[in-house]
Amino acid sequence: MVNITEKIKEIEDEMRRTQKNKATEYHLGLLKGKLARLRAQLLEPVGGAGSGGGAGFDVSKSGDARVALVGFPSVGKSTFLSKITKTKSEAAAYSFTTLTAIPGVLEYGGAEIQILDLPGIIEGASEGKGRGRQVISAAKTSDLILMVLDATKRAEQRALLEAELDAVGIRLNKEPPYVIPYRKLCADSNTNTIPNLDEKMVYNVLRDYKILNCEVLVRDENATIDDFIDVIMKDHRKYIRCLYVYNKVDSIGLEFLDALAREPYTAVMSCELDLGVQDVVERIWKELRLMRLYTKRKGEDPKFDEALIVRQDSTIEDVCDQIHRTIKDTFKYAMVWGASARHVPQRVGLGHMVADEDVVSIVAK
Repeated sequence: MVNITEKIKEIEDEMRRTQKNKATEYHLGLLKGKLARLRAQLLEPVGGAGSGGGAGFDVSKSGDARVALVGFPSVGKSTFLSKITKTKSEAAAYSFTTLTAIPGVLEYGGAEIQILDLPGIIEGASEGKGRGRQVISAAKTSDLILMVLDATKRAEQRALLEAELDAVGIRLNKEPPYVIPYRKLCADSNTNTIPNLDEKMVYNVLRDYKILNCEVLVRDENATIDDFIDVIMKDHRKYIRCLYVYNKVDSIGLEFLDALAREPYTAVMSCELDLGVQDVVERIWKELRLMRLYTKRKGEDPKFDEALIVRQDSTIEDVCDQIHRTIKDTFKYAMVWGASARHVPQRVGLGHMVADEDVVSIVAK
């Protein structure tokens, strides 16, 4: 690992020394490709692919979704967990109070959301410092990252955390680039013209990754060499929604507070004064994009006390899978009451997209 860390530092130093211009962009593209490969190697489990994330980090994923609390030490993650769940995570005004991943369950809207309080990330976590490897591995399993920040140190903390997560392949609030490399039989490389991604640069990166016979389809006009490397390294990339939560807002002025609250993907709170905590909970629900459905048996009333939790854009087929994987085998049709129905009730098939708080009745053959 030390050898890999040294190689990473050498490449980063060379990139800093290299002036960015037309003559050096191909060389920089190759360096970025090598850097991505080395960082992926650095984060591989020491004991091989089957080894766990380390003592205290092998928390089973449970509930309808998982939210990871990520931040520097002593920003209020443990206090926040204690306020929104029945879990008591050790909290104090000094660093490294939380040394393992501590799970809690947030009950909201009929859903059970697992909240994972991770140890504070320190600068250099992407290089394995502290318990960085375990923290980042746990964060990658989440459906939403809640980045808890100290409102009095917002700029430096956010930039450092984003850099650490980006270095290990976690892409926040981004969609995967629409770039498709696929093998072909003839020995050449071909790509359509994109302003920030020319054919020579793509060819050099592909050759460095030992991908010799390939054609690249680029549908994103804004795609860069970094996006292309992400596509090649897709097994080491995770695209996760992130909500930036600024704690300790009672320590800043109203003008700064108002500016923070208006930023995208942002919520503000003060755990100490219990201000805005419930607003953050509501934002968690919104960012997770979950929906509540209610099931109904023929001749009976809907079960409004037992919500079925599904993702937005789910279909009746997804609902069947959520209930039991064998239901589709005997599926005939479904009756739907609610916002997704053109008339009430509507008879639909497996491809029908449901809406929040729909009532669904599955009819078997």
